[in-house]
Amino acid sequence: MPDRRLCVAPMMDWTDRHCRRFLRAISKRTLLYTEMVHANAVVKGDRNYLLQFDAAEHPVALQLGGSEPKALAEATVIAEQFGYDEVNLNVGCPSDRVQSGRFGACLMAEPALVAECVAEMRSRVRIPVTVKTRIGIDDNDSYAFLCGFIMEVAQAGCEVFVIHARKAWLKGLSPKENREIPPLCYDVAAQLKHDFPQLEIIVNGGVKTLDEAKSQLEIFDGVMIGREAYHNPWMLAAADESIFGDTSMPRTREAVLEEFLPYMEAQLAQGTPLRAMTRHMLGLYQGMPGARNWRRSLSEGVAKGGGLELVYEALRERAAA
Repeated sequence: MPDRRLCVAPMMDWTDRHCRRFLRAISKRTLLYTEMVHANAVVKGDRNYLLQFDAAEHPVALQLGGSEPKALAEATVIAEQFGYDEVNLNVGCPSDRVQSGRFGACLMAEPALVAECVAEMRSRVRIPVTVKTRIGIDDNDSYAFLCGFIMEVAQAGCEVFVIHARKAWLKGLSPKENREIPPLCYDVAAQLKHDFPQLEIIVNGGVKTLDEAKSQLEIFDGVMIGREAYHNPWMLAAADESIFGDTSMPRTREAVLEEFLPYMEAQLAQGTPLRAMTRHMLGLYQGMPGARNWRRSLSEGVAKGGGLELVYEALRERAAA
Protein backbone atom coordinates (compact mmCIF):
# COMPACT_ATOMS: atom_id res chain seq x y z
CA MET A 1 0.00 0.00 0.00
CA PRO A 2 1.60 3.32 -1.02
CA ASP A 3 2.21 5.95 1.63
CA ARG A 4 0.00 8.83 0.50
CA ARG A 5 0.87 11.42 3.12
CA LEU A 6 2.28 13.58 0.33
CA CYS A 7 1.50 13.20 -3.37
CA VAL A 8 2.14 15.13 -6.57
CA ALA A 9 -1.05 15.43 -8.59
CA PRO A 10 -1.60 13.98 -12.06
CA MET A 11 -1.20 16.91 -14.46
CA MET A 12 -1.79 16.66 -18.19
CA ASP A 13 1.27 17.53 -20.31
CA TRP A 14 3.38 17.87 -17.18
CA THR A 15 3.75 14.74 -15.04
CA ASP A 16 5.16 12.52 -17.76
CA ARG A 17 7.85 9.93 -17.01
CA HIS A 18 10.72 12.41 -17.38
CA CYS A 19 9.09 14.84 -14.96
CA ARG A 20 8.47 12.06 -12.47
CA ARG A 21 12.06 10.80 -12.70
CA PHE A 22 13.30 14.32 -12.07
CA LEU A 23 11.00 14.81 -9.07
CA ARG A 24 12.10 11.44 -7.70
CA ALA A 25 15.65 12.74 -7.57
CA ILE A 26 14.36 15.45 -5.23
CA SER A 27 12.10 13.35 -2.99
CA LYS A 28 12.33 9.59 -2.56
CA ARG A 29 9.09 9.20 -0.60
CA THR A 30 6.47 11.44 -2.24
CA LEU A 31 3.88 9.46 -4.21
CA LEU A 32 3.93 10.48 -7.88
CA TYR A 33 1.02 10.23 -10.33
CA THR A 34 1.07 9.93 -14.10
CA GLU A 35 -0.84 12.12 -16.47
CA MET A 36 -4.36 10.82 -17.06
CA VAL A 37 -4.43 8.09 -19.71
CA HIS A 38 -7.67 6.83 -21.21
CA ALA A 39 -8.35 3.15 -20.58
CA ASN A 40 -9.04 2.47 -24.25
CA ALA A 41 -5.64 3.89 -25.20
CA VAL A 42 -3.98 1.48 -22.77
CA VAL A 43 -5.97 -1.52 -24.01
CA LYS A 44 -5.71 -0.80 -27.74
CA GLY A 45 -2.71 1.49 -28.10
CA ASP A 46 1.06 1.42 -27.63
CA ARG A 47 1.30 0.29 -24.03
CA ASN A 48 5.06 0.66 -23.80
CA TYR A 49 4.90 4.26 -24.98
CA LEU A 50 2.03 5.10 -22.65
CA LEU A 51 3.03 3.20 -19.52
CA GLN A 52 6.78 2.57 -19.50
CA PHE A 53 8.53 4.17 -16.54
CA ASP A 54 11.88 4.07 -14.81
CA ALA A 55 12.05 1.72 -11.82
CA ALA A 56 13.41 4.58 -9.70
CA GLU A 57 10.02 6.32 -9.94
CA HIS A 58 8.41 4.08 -7.30
CA PRO A 59 6.10 4.75 -5.60
CA VAL A 60 4.11 5.72 -8.70
CA ALA A 61 0.40 5.57 -9.52
CA LEU A 62 -1.31 5.47 -12.90
CA GLN A 63 -4.37 7.66 -13.37
CA LEU A 64 -6.95 6.29 -15.78
CA GLY A 65 -9.85 8.00 -17.50
CA GLY A 66 -12.89 6.19 -18.80
CA SER A 67 -16.37 4.99 -17.94
CA GLU A 68 -16.54 1.51 -19.43
CA PRO A 69 -16.02 -1.02 -16.62
CA LYS A 70 -14.47 -3.81 -18.66
CA ALA A 71 -12.03 -1.53 -20.49
CA LEU A 72 -11.02 0.09 -17.21
CA ALA A 73 -10.54 -3.31 -15.61
CA GLU A 74 -8.38 -4.51 -18.50
CA ALA A 75 -6.28 -1.35 -18.36
CA THR A 76 -5.87 -1.83 -14.60
CA VAL A 77 -4.61 -5.37 -15.14
CA ILE A 78 -2.08 -4.04 -17.65
CA ALA A 79 -1.02 -1.32 -15.20
CA GLU A 80 -0.39 -3.95 -12.53
CA GLN A 81 1.68 -5.96 -15.00
CA PHE A 82 3.77 -2.87 -15.73
CA GLY A 83 4.46 -2.52 -12.01
CA TYR A 84 2.39 0.49 -10.96
CA ASP A 85 1.73 0.77 -7.24
CA GLU A 86 -1.83 2.07 -7.62
CA VAL A 87 -4.46 2.85 -10.23
CA ASN A 88 -6.53 6.01 -9.76
CA LEU A 89 -9.81 6.67 -11.56
CA ASN A 90 -10.35 10.27 -12.69
CA VAL A 91 -13.74 11.58 -11.63
CA GLY A 92 -12.58 15.18 -11.38
CA CYS A 93 -11.52 16.58 -14.75
CA PRO A 94 -14.13 19.07 -16.05
CA SER A 95 -12.82 19.75 -19.58
CA ASP A 96 -15.27 19.70 -22.50
CA ARG A 97 -13.20 17.07 -24.31
CA VAL A 98 -13.27 14.77 -21.31
CA GLN A 99 -17.01 15.30 -20.81
CA SER A 100 -17.70 14.47 -24.45
CA GLY A 101 -16.06 11.11 -23.80
CA ARG A 102 -18.28 10.60 -20.75
CA PHE A 103 -15.54 10.50 -18.17
CA GLY A 104 -13.97 12.83 -15.63
CA ALA A 105 -16.04 15.06 -13.36
CA CYS A 106 -19.33 14.45 -15.17
CA LEU A 107 -19.24 10.91 -13.74
CA MET A 108 -20.10 12.33 -10.32
CA ALA A 109 -23.68 12.41 -11.63
CA GLU A 110 -23.50 8.63 -12.17
CA PRO A 111 -22.31 7.10 -8.89
CA ALA A 112 -23.71 3.68 -9.77
CA LEU A 113 -21.57 3.60 -12.92
CA VAL A 114 -18.46 4.72 -11.02
CA ALA A 115 -19.15 2.03 -8.43
CA GLU A 116 -19.47 -0.58 -11.20
CA CYS A 117 -16.17 0.57 -12.69
CA VAL A 118 -14.38 0.40 -9.35
CA ALA A 119 -15.81 -3.03 -8.51
CA GLU A 120 -14.73 -4.42 -11.89
CA MET A 121 -11.26 -2.91 -11.59
CA ARG A 122 -10.72 -4.16 -8.05
CA SER A 123 -11.87 -7.67 -8.92
CA ARG A 124 -8.98 -8.10 -11.36
CA VAL A 125 -5.94 -6.83 -9.45
CA ARG A 126 -4.23 -6.75 -6.07
CA ILE A 127 -2.96 -3.18 -6.24
CA PRO A 128 -5.18 -0.43 -4.79
CA VAL A 129 -7.85 1.19 -6.96
CA THR A 130 -8.56 4.76 -5.83
CA VAL A 131 -10.79 7.60 -7.01
CA LYS A 132 -9.99 11.30 -7.47
CA THR A 133 -13.07 13.48 -7.43
CA ARG A 134 -14.47 16.96 -6.76
CA ILE A 135 -16.88 17.90 -3.96
CA GLY A 136 -19.70 18.52 -6.45
CA ILE A 137 -20.66 19.50 -9.98
CA ASP A 138 -22.83 22.37 -11.19
CA ASP A 139 -25.89 22.63 -8.94
CA ASN A 140 -25.26 19.16 -7.52
CA ASP A 141 -23.11 20.61 -4.78
CA SER A 142 -24.89 19.67 -1.57
CA TYR A 143 -23.10 17.68 1.08
CA ALA A 144 -25.81 15.04 0.79
CA PHE A 145 -25.01 14.64 -2.91
CA LEU A 146 -21.30 14.22 -2.15
CA CYS A 147 -21.98 11.75 0.66
CA GLY A 148 -24.23 9.69 -1.57
CA PHE A 149 -21.50 9.50 -4.20
CA ILE A 150 -18.78 8.56 -1.71
CA MET A 151 -20.96 5.99 0.02
CA GLU A 152 -21.95 4.18 -3.18
CA VAL A 153 -18.40 4.07 -4.56
CA ALA A 154 -16.98 3.00 -1.19
CA GLN A 155 -19.47 0.14 -1.02
CA ALA A 156 -18.00 -1.06 -4.33
CA GLY A 157 -14.63 -1.40 -2.61
CA CYS A 158 -12.90 1.95 -2.97
CA GLU A 159 -11.06 2.70 0.27
CA VAL A 160 -9.11 5.78 -0.84
CA PHE A 161 -10.54 9.05 -2.19
CA VAL A 162 -8.52 12.03 -3.36
CA ILE A 163 -10.83 15.00 -2.79
CA HIS A 164 -10.22 18.14 -4.81
CA ALA A 165 -11.91 20.49 -2.36
CA ARG A 166 -13.69 22.53 -5.05
CA LYS A 167 -16.84 21.88 -7.02
CA ALA A 168 -16.58 21.86 -10.82
CA TRP A 169 -18.69 23.75 -13.30
CA LEU A 170 -19.14 21.52 -16.33
CA LYS A 171 -20.25 24.41 -18.55
CA GLY A 172 -18.92 27.95 -18.76
CA LEU A 173 -15.52 27.53 -17.10
CA SER A 174 -12.26 26.31 -18.60
CA PRO A 175 -10.22 23.66 -16.75
CA LYS A 176 -7.90 26.45 -15.56
CA GLU A 177 -10.84 28.51 -14.30
CA ASN A 178 -12.24 25.41 -12.59
CA ARG A 179 -8.99 25.24 -10.62
CA GLU A 180 -9.29 28.84 -9.49
CA ILE A 181 -12.85 30.22 -9.47
CA PRO A 182 -14.89 27.71 -7.44
CA PRO A 183 -13.91 28.37 -3.81
CA LEU A 184 -11.87 25.89 -1.83
CA CYS A 185 -14.00 24.18 0.79
CA TYR A 186 -11.62 22.28 3.05
CA ASP A 187 -14.38 22.11 5.63
CA VAL A 188 -16.45 19.92 3.31
CA ALA A 189 -13.54 17.54 2.79
CA ALA A 190 -12.89 17.53 6.55
CA GLN A 191 -16.53 16.65 7.20
CA LEU A 192 -16.13 13.71 4.83
CA LYS A 193 -13.17 12.45 6.84
CA HIS A 194 -15.19 12.84 10.03
CA ASP A 195 -18.22 11.02 8.62
CA PHE A 196 -16.23 8.27 6.86
CA PRO A 197 -13.35 7.60 9.28
CA GLN A 198 -12.74 4.17 7.76
CA LEU A 199 -11.80 5.74 4.41
CA GLU A 200 -8.43 7.21 3.51
CA ILE A 201 -9.08 10.81 2.48
CA ILE A 202 -6.40 12.75 0.59
CA VAL A 203 -7.07 16.47 0.21
CA ASN A 204 -6.15 18.31 -3.00
CA GLY A 205 -6.31 21.97 -3.97
CA GLY A 206 -4.52 25.15 -2.98
CA VAL A 207 -1.70 23.67 -0.87
CA LYS A 208 1.59 25.35 -1.81
CA THR A 209 4.02 24.68 1.05
CA LEU A 210 5.08 21.75 3.19
CA ASP A 211 3.99 23.68 6.29
CA GLU A 212 0.48 23.90 4.83
CA ALA A 213 0.63 20.19 4.01
CA LYS A 214 1.64 19.34 7.59
CA SER A 215 -1.25 21.40 8.88
CA GLN A 216 -3.69 19.54 6.62
CA LEU A 217 -2.26 16.21 7.79
CA GLU A 218 -3.69 16.95 11.23
CA ILE A 219 -7.10 16.36 9.60
CA PHE A 220 -6.53 14.29 6.48
CA ASP A 221 -4.64 11.10 5.70
CA GLY A 222 -2.68 12.74 2.91
CA VAL A 223 -2.16 15.88 0.87
CA MET A 224 -1.86 16.17 -2.90
CA ILE A 225 0.07 19.14 -4.30
CA GLY A 226 -0.34 20.20 -7.93
CA ARG A 227 1.24 23.00 -9.94
CA GLU A 228 3.37 24.39 -7.14
CA ALA A 229 5.35 21.15 -7.09
CA TYR A 230 5.97 21.55 -10.82
CA HIS A 231 6.88 25.24 -10.93
CA ASN A 232 8.89 25.07 -7.70
CA PRO A 233 10.03 21.44 -7.47
CA TRP A 234 12.61 22.16 -4.78
CA MET A 235 9.73 22.53 -2.33
CA LEU A 236 9.77 18.72 -2.23
CA ALA A 237 13.40 18.58 -1.08
CA ALA A 238 12.47 18.72 2.60
CA ALA A 239 9.45 16.42 2.23
CA ASP A 240 11.17 13.16 3.07
CA GLU A 241 12.25 14.47 6.47
CA SER A 242 9.41 16.90 7.19
CA ILE A 243 6.49 14.69 6.15
CA PHE A 244 7.85 11.14 6.29
CA GLY A 245 10.47 11.44 9.04
CA ASP A 246 13.22 10.13 6.78
CA THR A 247 16.51 11.89 7.56
CA SER A 248 18.69 9.77 5.29
CA MET A 249 18.64 12.03 2.24
CA PRO A 250 20.07 15.53 2.76
CA ARG A 251 20.01 16.94 -0.75
CA THR A 252 21.39 19.83 -2.75
CA ARG A 253 20.17 20.95 -6.13
CA GLU A 254 23.49 19.97 -7.61
CA ALA A 255 23.18 16.46 -6.12
CA VAL A 256 19.76 16.17 -7.78
CA LEU A 257 21.26 17.08 -11.15
CA GLU A 258 24.10 14.65 -10.58
CA GLU A 259 21.52 11.89 -10.12
CA PHE A 260 19.34 12.97 -13.03
CA LEU A 261 22.07 13.48 -15.64
CA PRO A 262 22.83 9.76 -16.18
CA TYR A 263 19.12 9.22 -16.78
CA MET A 264 19.15 12.05 -19.31
CA GLU A 265 22.19 10.58 -21.02
CA ALA A 266 20.52 7.17 -21.32
CA GLN A 267 17.35 8.75 -22.67
CA LEU A 268 19.26 10.79 -25.24
CA ALA A 269 20.92 7.59 -26.43
CA GLN A 270 17.44 6.15 -26.99
CA GLY A 271 16.39 9.14 -29.09
CA THR A 272 14.49 11.15 -26.49
CA PRO A 273 14.70 14.88 -27.34
CA LEU A 274 16.65 16.89 -24.79
CA ARG A 275 13.80 19.38 -24.39
CA ALA A 276 11.47 16.57 -23.27
CA MET A 277 13.58 16.44 -20.09
CA THR A 278 14.95 19.96 -19.61
CA ARG A 279 11.48 21.54 -19.72
CA HIS A 280 10.75 19.92 -16.37
CA MET A 281 13.95 21.32 -14.81
CA LEU A 282 13.31 25.03 -15.39
CA GLY A 283 11.94 25.64 -11.89
CA LEU A 284 14.78 23.95 -10.00
CA TYR A 285 16.31 27.25 -8.87
CA GLN A 286 12.98 29.08 -8.40
CA GLY A 287 13.46 31.96 -5.99
CA MET A 288 17.24 31.60 -5.98
CA PRO A 289 19.85 34.02 -7.34
CA GLY A 290 20.50 33.21 -10.99
CA ALA A 291 17.17 31.44 -11.49
CA ARG A 292 16.38 33.54 -14.55
CA ASN A 293 19.81 32.81 -16.06
CA TRP A 294 19.24 29.10 -15.47
CA ARG A 295 15.89 29.12 -17.24
CA ARG A 296 17.07 31.27 -20.12
CA SER A 297 20.27 29.34 -20.68
CA LEU A 298 18.47 25.99 -20.71
CA SER A 299 15.67 27.20 -22.98
CA GLU A 300 17.90 29.01 -25.46
CA GLY A 301 20.47 26.22 -25.50
CA VAL A 302 17.89 23.56 -26.28
CA ALA A 303 16.43 25.73 -29.04
CA LYS A 304 19.87 25.93 -30.68
CA GLY A 305 20.51 22.20 -30.33
CA GLY A 306 23.04 20.33 -28.27
CA GLY A 307 23.45 17.73 -25.58
CA LEU A 308 24.09 17.50 -21.86
CA GLU A 309 26.75 20.20 -22.05
CA LEU A 310 23.85 22.64 -22.12
CA VAL A 311 22.96 21.72 -18.54
CA TYR A 312 26.53 22.41 -17.37
CA GLU A 313 26.50 25.70 -19.28
CA ALA A 314 23.21 26.65 -17.61
CA LEU A 315 24.78 25.92 -14.22
CA ARG A 316 27.73 28.19 -15.04
CA GLU A 317 25.36 30.92 -16.21
CA ARG A 318 23.39 30.69 -12.99
CA ALA A 319 26.50 30.81 -10.83
CA ALA A 320 27.73 33.88 -12.69
CA ALA A 321 24.55 35.85 -11.99
